[in-house]
Amino acid sequence: MADRLEPYRGKRDPRRTREPIPEAAPREGGGGDTFVIQEHHARSLHWDLRLERDGVLVSWAIPKGLPPDPATNHLAVHTEDHPMEYADFEGEIPQGEYGGGTMTVWDRGGYETEKWSDREVKIVLNGSRASGRYVLFQTHGRNWMIHRMDPPNGSWEPPPADLSPMEAVTRSRAPRDAARFAWEFAWGGARALVHVQGGRVAVRSPGGADITAGHGWLRAMGPALGSRAVVLDGEIVTLAGSSVYVCYDLVYDDGRSLLAEPYERRRTALEDLRLAGPRWQTAPSWPGGLPAVRQAAREQGLPGVVGKRLDSAYEPGRESAAWIFLPV
Repeated sequence: MADRLEPYRGKRDPRRTREPIPEAAPREGGGGDTFVIQEHHARSLHWDLRLERDGVLVSWAIPKGLPPDPATNHLAVHTEDHPMEYADFEGEIPQGEYGGGTMTVWDRGGYETEKWSDREVKIVLNGSRASGRYVLFQTHGRNWMIHRMDPPNGSWEPPPADLSPMEAVTRSRAPRDAARFAWEFAWGGARALVHVQGGRVAVRSPGGADITAGHGWLRAMGPALGSRAVVLDGEIVTLAGSSVYVCYDLVYDDGRSLLAEPYERRRTALEDLRLAGPRWQTAPSWPGGLPAVRQAAREQGLPGVVGKRLDSAYEPGRESAAWIFLPV
């Protein structure tokens, strides 16, 4: 009987990688129901879905992760069977080796099999992060698709497809209740909404045009956020001679719209993302600190400051008095 792990061993050098490479062939049979999903930061970010079957982990590489709802299918590339020991593997695969990069366990648990054939696999995942009914079906050769068969959890919402940014009104004087606002620098850059999903980045202009191609340097933000799906509001500015995306609002976060949430909560959620990369950062914000912020903006040659009411919702496409631009 053929050793199902021969292709796996043939791609790995035990002298260079810490991946488990058992010498013995896997034992056929058994009714194990383990699944694991590993986040794999290799040449390109993807997620590896592995299902226990006949003593091995049958595996697919899914570039965009599991589809969150039945409306979208995701590519799943069938890869070689992995040993059962791989379900616990985390760590660095050396660069230059097959799959070189960082591997972490994203989720694991048990699964139920509804159908298993050479061209179609129907399963129910029961994990802490991944749960629901999915079907994997072959399309051509190693290329399969994965489809979610049941609706997502009741609280899940899709990311907004068309969204225009909220705009500030211009005032010459500070509001009397300035202490009820958070104050930020007005950067004077190009406004942009950044959509991140499945490790991929899409950059859109205020009018909704896809301008991702002109800002390829932002694509690295996708792998930095991993599987998190977000929609960010901010500006593309020039700092120290380089283009940088300065984020100052979060309107969608991992299956939940934040449009109706007060600015104060959106700001906390934005800071929790810890966005601090080589070409992106979270804009500073100071509740009630108008005089000092305005003076700092003047000293740095910025056009002004923007105040955002702490209790204000995000109003897409509207010029709202909840946001106030004050020239310096």
